[in-house]
Amino acid sequence: MISADLKEQYYQALIAKDSEYEGLFYVGVKTTGVFCRPTCPARKPKFENCEFYETAQQALLASFRPCQRCRPLSHPNHVSDVVRMLVEAVEKEPEKRWKGQDFKALSIDESTARRQFKKRFGMTFIEYARARRMGLALKHIRSGRTVIESQLSTGYESSSGFRDAFSRIMGAAPTHVDDERVLRAAWIDTRLGPMMAIADEQALYLIEFIDRRGLEREVERLRKRTKSAIVPGTTAPIQSIERELNEYFDGKRTAFDTALFCLGTPFQKQVWEVLLTIPAGETRSYQEIAKALGKPSACRAVAQANGANQLAIVIPCHRVINASGELGGYGGGLTRKNWLLQHERQMSLQ
Repeated sequence: MISADLKEQYYQALIAKDSEYEGLFYVGVKTTGVFCRPTCPARKPKFENCEFYETAQQALLASFRPCQRCRPLSHPNHVSDVVRMLVEAVEKEPEKRWKGQDFKALSIDESTARRQFKKRFGMTFIEYARARRMGLALKHIRSGRTVIESQLSTGYESSSGFRDAFSRIMGAAPTHVDDERVLRAAWIDTRLGPMMAIADEQALYLIEFIDRRGLEREVERLRKRTKSAIVPGTTAPIQSIERELNEYFDGKRTAFDTALFCLGTPFQKQVWEVLLTIPAGETRSYQEIAKALGKPSACRAVAQANGANQLAIVIPCHRVINASGELGGYGGGLTRKNWLLQHERQMSLQ
């Protein structure tokens, strides 16, 4: 999370169009819905209308679209025709899910697109398109609004386009779920990036980083297994986990008290219960967990159960590492996993 002092420094750099800050930050402008590079020639916004991000992907996930003047997804004066064509294609249809035939229709090789986007922006084209789509579909969640019709902005020519994008991720538009079971979804800002929380009035079902690969599929599975519609809003468990996560990142909490609803097989639930016994500041290997369950040969099943955890940080799957001492995998990314482990080690020494 960018500190208040650094935000002020970035704002002064934005006003001065200081080229030394190129690549260090991007600014999202609330009044226009676009994000820019530090040297953008456009009229400068007021400080209170700015949100600062360290990466373009963070700005996309926060629902901002690329500025057409400074083109923040392009290196100054140097961007390939392939990249330019794909960025323009996404802006024409931001809710689109890209498939192999879509690249063929544009006479673009899919591997070339992936390689050029990764080299230029640090993310593949599919990651870019997904971040843009996800940011738009979750924009209303961040504001806590419950009526999609009030969200006719940022890249959609009609309300139906936004409703369709919402429905693809959440399963149903708010106006169609009155008679169904409803779960609420909210955007939570954390030090390591935005997270999505999903809960009913009694318990938390999901808390995941927004940019986790496969998050849309996780939400879809949750919706189907609970036979629920998932709509924007907040509940007591969501308010509770937001407060507790703030305390965790401030170094004031190592365990969580928010009520949880764990959707999984009996074996997965057994694994998650063991994870909850791992003290903050310590780690366990997959093999150690398997032995604790009395099933020493079930390392692979333990790893799969670990990966199926939908309650990131709260059920601490990040505390599980390889027997060699290497970090292993983590849905939120190894950089986050390493940060969480270091953070908890420091807390355990206090």
